[in-house]
Amino acid sequence: MSSDFSGGFPDFHGGAGRSNLIPMNNSQPQIQLDGASQNLRRRPTFIGKRSLAAFQQQQQFQFLQQQQQQQGLGFYLRNVKPRNYQQASPISPLDYSVSSSLISSEFSPMTPRHPLPISTANTNGVLSSGNPNCSAVASYLNQVQNSLYQESEEKMMNRLHELEKQLLEDNNEEEEDTVSVVTNNDEWSETIKNLITPTSNHLSPASSTSSCSSSMESPPVSSPKQSIVEAATAIIDGKTNVAVQILTRLAQVADVRGSSEQRLMAYMVSALRSRVNSTEYPPPVMELHSKEHAVSAQNLYEISPCFKLGFMAANFAIVEAVADHPSNKIHVIDFDIGQGGQYLHLLHALASKKTDYPISLRITAITTEFTVRADNSLKSIEDDLRSLANKIGISLIFKVISCTITDLSREKLGIEHDEALAVNFAYRLYRLPDESVTTENLRDELLRRVKGLSPKVVTLVEQELNGNTAAFVARVNEACGYYGALLDSLDATVSREETGRVKIEEGLSRKLTNSVACEGRDRLERCEVFGKWRARMSMAGFGPRPMSQQIADSLLKRLNSGPRGNPGFNVNEQSGGIRFGWMGKTLTVASAWC
Repeated sequence: MSSDFSGGFPDFHGGAGRSNLIPMNNSQPQIQLDGASQNLRRRPTFIGKRSLAAFQQQQQFQFLQQQQQQQGLGFYLRNVKPRNYQQASPISPLDYSVSSSLISSEFSPMTPRHPLPISTANTNGVLSSGNPNCSAVASYLNQVQNSLYQESEEKMMNRLHELEKQLLEDNNEEEEDTVSVVTNNDEWSETIKNLITPTSNHLSPASSTSSCSSSMESPPVSSPKQSIVEAATAIIDGKTNVAVQILTRLAQVADVRGSSEQRLMAYMVSALRSRVNSTEYPPPVMELHSKEHAVSAQNLYEISPCFKLGFMAANFAIVEAVADHPSNKIHVIDFDIGQGGQYLHLLHALASKKTDYPISLRITAITTEFTVRADNSLKSIEDDLRSLANKIGISLIFKVISCTITDLSREKLGIEHDEALAVNFAYRLYRLPDESVTTENLRDELLRRVKGLSPKVVTLVEQELNGNTAAFVARVNEACGYYGALLDSLDATVSREETGRVKIEEGLSRKLTNSVACEGRDRLERCEVFGKWRARMSMAGFGPRPMSQQIADSLLKRLNSGPRGNPGFNVNEQSGGIRFGWMGKTLTVASAWC
């Protein structure tokens, strides 16, 4: 195809100074034609005996051809000649030949085949002489021509080939030597609309110059995340072979030492393989009860701003709730104290509070059958907290109580009548089974028991992830979005070489795999979104205690207080809770209840 332009359109016939080679059959030489020599005097060499009607149509054709050489118009009608091939081939069995004549069965088979341009001035009259339906074709083609006139050569040629291909395919059942006829109906109108609408799937210029059979569009390649969802869908549909093929392909681009997306793919492939074949790829269950996993979780809470700020928000809510209490005696009950880092910050927050009387803080750490400790003793935590309390002038009482959920009572916990009671649930409730797992419904049972303690405030900090009662494919999709954002935020927060980073991601991999691959009691990771927690708290008898925008602003200020700041993180108050996220994706939510 020539790259020259004439009035914005390529010259398909050749102009002055150029010539076109028209290939004939193997027994005949190639005849070189140019703009001056393409006339009727050379035609008798190749055209046999013809009728008067054929001769007149040939005269019309040459007249149109001269017109089109001046106008540079490049629309053609082509014949379709189906052929049957005995062997399988990726090439289309359609043979696309270019016709030199109008629609007429009177032409001899010896007639040479040349492109037939459609004249904008004489289209209707000429085409209708060959076929009464061709006026519809010409009308639509002229509309397409006008709409594409101002576009570049590349875009125009892409659409022309798509249009020609559609014209050919619409008339495969016609006789061998007839031109496709397209009727004026709704289907054709829709086809034209689709063809003239710019899309990203048009053929490239290189492929547009090849045969139509080789320019068929390839199916779009799914993104890795889309492929993960497709694999999950195949698993739930029982098409394990399809799922295995997708996972095998994804494993080739997954890399636990690569980018955040590559690492996510590695963890998701591992999780789905465990779902397909739990014997060969056993999912982590008991590993989530190990001390190693508890250590990795604590490292995540200390390094990730979204998790760490969740603890701080809970502390600020406690300080606000007890500010108007008559005495300065505060009692905090915690069902998973971890390494005690949250209470180091709480001591500082209480010390900054101006009071007329010294503050007394009692911390009761509850250990139940569901509590996992990172070490064998809480003595070191007590020593660290007591050392800080002595420095800042706060009286501290630290106590550890082991009991079951049904044993919870004010007497059992030693709660005094003049104490302001606060109960802290920070990343704890999601591990308790609910009504979807067991009729005991320990999650709601614990909330009802705590409500019976008459606390002044209950703080709740949880991951914003719909991983409890959601269907399998939905959980997979949720996990992709959540853990993808979390991995991105870790890359922006801490170096990959920093101590503890590898253990954090190993722990995240265990959490993700358990959430995706396991069901029933084996699925320990059962996070819920804030809306569902709000419903649970309400059913247990709690009312919201909105956290002020002042707390959100204070936490955002802390977030950006470093030398580089953290522009990717966001903190905002919504529906009474404070949300912490990365690039608009909420990762954790802190809320307060009474």
